[in-house]
Amino acid sequence: MASSGMLNRVFSVLTLSIAAFISGCSDGEPKVDGRWYTQSQVDNGKQLFLAQCASCHGDSAQGTADWKTPLADGKYPPPPLNSKAHAWHHPLKGLKLTIQNGGIALGGTMPAFADKLSEDDQNAVISFFQSQWPEGIYSAWVDRGGLK
Repeated sequence: MASSGMLNRVFSVLTLSIAAFISGCSDGEPKVDGRWYTQSQVDNGKQLFLAQCASCHGDSAQGTADWKTPLADGKYPPPPLNSKAHAWHHPLKGLKLTIQNGGIALGGTMPAFADKLSEDDQNAVISFFQSQWPEGIYSAWVDRGGLK
């Protein structure tokens, strides 16, 4: 009988495969290392991230050094998005909602980007910072239901 860990891994691979099939890509570009995004999305996402996000989250999505400590106004500074903080705990839908609505309701200062970034742009930005996640973090994200 297969272990629950093995079944979870098989489920993750199936989920990734289904997501890749459903999301498709009009030009047939392959996904990056079995992930949900393509290299073109990562490249586009990097440019968007540098233009829209890097002034707060850093050029490499490294966030602020003391991101866990509230500022004088009680708001939290920008966290790392490069796997060093909690971004990988949130599903793709939640990451998009934070980009769209901002982080003020979550105790931060991030403005909303719904009127500045299309859904494709949002996906590209997420693909950029997720491309920096090590395989173990990305797999844990998928196992937690990240593609939902």
